Amino acid sequence: MTNPDRLSGLDSAFLHLERGGAHMHVASIMVFSGQAPHYDDFMGFLESRLDRVPRYRQRLAFVPLEQGRPVWVDDPHFNVRYHLRHSALPSPGDDEQLAALAGRLFAEQLDRDKPLWEMNLVEGLSADEDGVPRFAVIVKTHHALVDGISGVDITAVLFSADADEQTFEAAAEWFPRPLPTRADLLGDAFSERLLDPSEFSRAARALGRSPRRALSDLGGRIEQTGALAWAGVRSAPSTPLNQPIGPHRRYGWLNAPLSTFKHIKNGLDGTINDAVLTTVSLGLGRWLRRRGTDTESLTLKAMVPVSVRTEDQSGQLGNRVSALWAPLPVFEEDPVDAFNYISKKMGDLKDSDQAVGADTLTELAGFAPPTIASQAARLQSRQRLFNLVVTNVPGPQIPLYLLGRKLTALYPVVPLTKNTALGVAAMSYCGRLSFGLLADYDALPDLGDVVADFRGALFDLARAAETDRNRWDSADHASLFSAHTPDGDKLSVA
Repeated sequence: MTNPDRLSGLDSAFLHLERGGAHMHVASIMVFSGQAPHYDDFMGFLESRLDRVPRYRQRLAFVPLEQGRPVWVDDPHFNVRYHLRHSALPSPGDDEQLAALAGRLFAEQLDRDKPLWEMNLVEGLSADEDGVPRFAVIVKTHHALVDGISGVDITAVLFSADADEQTFEAAAEWFPRPLPTRADLLGDAFSERLLDPSEFSRAARALGRSPRRALSDLGGRIEQTGALAWAGVRSAPSTPLNQPIGPHRRYGWLNAPLSTFKHIKNGLDGTINDAVLTTVSLGLGRWLRRRGTDTESLTLKAMVPVSVRTEDQSGQLGNRVSALWAPLPVFEEDPVDAFNYISKKMGDLKDSDQAVGADTLTELAGFAPPTIASQAARLQSRQRLFNLVVTNVPGPQIPLYLLGRKLTALYPVVPLTKNTALGVAAMSYCGRLSFGLLADYDALPDLGDVVADFRGALFDLARAAETDRNRWDSADHASLFSAHTPDGDKLSVA
């Protein structure tokens, strides 16, 4: 075996974080208008696109005795029918049932003996308010397989901007490469470590282009990385969000016009990301007080993934993601004060050593041997380093089509870690922005309340951003907010 396609240090860490009920897959629910394609037609279309994403036919081969990180190898038993599942909702097929199905699917771990992805074609959805049929596709992909931030580009192989593109050519025959032996895996791992320290070279180049500057930069980078590490080591406060998770999940979403978030950022002089984080902070503050939690002086710590992928790394597989630790002032009930607090803190973080250190940590992630990485992951899972994960991913703003069927809604999913019972993912698409909330089934039986509180928080924040020049018609916009959970009816304004 020569030039093995080895998992990066960061991607390997995602495998080590998978313990108990904590499964490290990202996911999305995609809702389409029109009749669902026949399963065999969809399967043929999917198979015809796999040559564009060869990783989707590969599985992991693990190095004996954990002497090296796993290697991507072709799966000689690859069968697209295993990965493309088929489901149907019972009548009436409403969005609450779709959310409940999604929660069950997200609770299931991906099989590491196969390529780390699944796709589910879901029929039986009720028609939209105009009587147009609908169907859904639920996609689940391991974090080690695809970058959770830049990986949205990979799904583009299934979509077209052309509504008339409804045909495809049959897939060419695929011939998997031979599998490496245990001796191959072990020998290559030792050879790479001794003879091809390319990862060290890349990191060294990142630390400085000249020897003298490298030494100077190294000291600064270590200090900066220490700032990031220290920010993470300080324990997050104890809240109902932080308890051991079980094997089951609930899922809900909130969908609103992207123009609402633009209205907020313009009226309060910030960013769309500030508006997203403030909605989360205000919503969680409402929910915690509803639960009887004392929020006076309480600031949650959110782990916010950030991409450190450079322009010349665009399109490469593998994660180039680090994190910022964002404070969420749930003690603050005033929408304007909460927004200003978060806007200032996020601005400070982006200019701080914490942000610079994130790039260095990603460069150095490949140095840790798997046994050390595994122990570090175990340590992380025992600590309360953050209260929840919050992601915000900008998606395409043009309509996309799957075999001529229009994608009308996109709901994202971020995984839970061992001691975080709620994850919040935000993603924009075609003039809308959706929050996807994944929760532990037992820890948050009141997920419907959380979604309702997010909705009410967003409504109040939008009203607070009104100025003489920045008006917001609450009556018009309220009807455009939609929220669904597996727990009951469509939610109204809180």
